[in-house]
Amino acid sequence: MAKILVVDDSNAVRDEVAGFLRANGMDVQTAVDGKDGLARLKADPAIRLIISDVNMPNMDGLTMVEKVRSDLANRSVNVVMLTTESSPAMKDRGRAAGVKGWIVKPFKGAAALEGLKKLAQ
Repeated sequence: MAKILVVDDSNAVRDEVAGFLRANGMDVQTAVDGKDGLARLKADPAIRLIISDVNMPNMDGLTMVEKVRSDLANRSVNVVMLTTESSPAMKDRGRAAGVKGWIVKPFKGAAALEGLKKLAQ
């Protein structure tokens, strides 16, 4: 099965999302910020879906996605943002970078599960 990378600077959110996905049979890795997320993606080409927060130290989620597309030239990995940000400008920047979905926190796993499974294939 394809792997999912959960990127969030909050231990609680990271653990909640990763735990929910693992409990539903998914292979999940975690990262603490965008910089860590990029490193993990470089190290593991089997990652097919990134679920990322926007606001994080060291490197925010949208910058990470832009670097995934530009620096890594990776267009095959799907990205969903999980964030409190809901401004049209942020969403536009995400769409321009190739973000496939935008989930406003709190995470409601059951509602998102089927869509996430499809994106992780």
